[in-house]
Amino acid sequence: MTDFAEFSREERALYNPAFTAVLTTRAVQGHQEQYGRSCPPAVAVLSSVMALQPSIRQLLPKTTGSGLTRWLEENKSVKAAMAQNATVLAAVVRPGLLLALQTRLLAYGDDGHLSMRLKALPKAPTGSTPEVVAIQKASHMLGRWLPSTGSLSTVMTLLGVRP
Repeated sequence: MTDFAEFSREERALYNPAFTAVLTTRAVQGHQEQYGRSCPPAVAVLSSVMALQPSIRQLLPKTTGSGLTRWLEENKSVKAAMAQNATVLAAVVRPGLLLALQTRLLAYGDDGHLSMRLKALPKAPTGSTPEVVAIQKASHMLGRWLPSTGSLSTVMTLLGVRP
């Protein structure tokens, strides 16, 4: 794993646990809005990992109606980016997930899934820069979109990552 001190100043700002806590919460928020139930932790982490990568974020479809399989075929660079960055970014996102649980932004249910406390975050993402807002919007959208393909193991296989 890359030491946090080795990241640039901008990367440390984006990868800090407070921001990644917001990202995982945005993914859970999107999932709950779309499906009306709690979110698997892997969806929250995977959504955040993908949202943090500009090369992936810029390629995301405008709506959740697009099929993930077709989108991945049209954007082969996504699988390469995930293979290259997912392990390091997942290690960066996990402390944020823990912080979200510790601060009660998120809660684990009896089923092992995550739920967001009502009004834990404002509905519309805010931030000091357009990039911060775009990352939050991407995480929210991915929380809604990734499970639409089917099982999470299928999604992860399509993306070339393992839990």
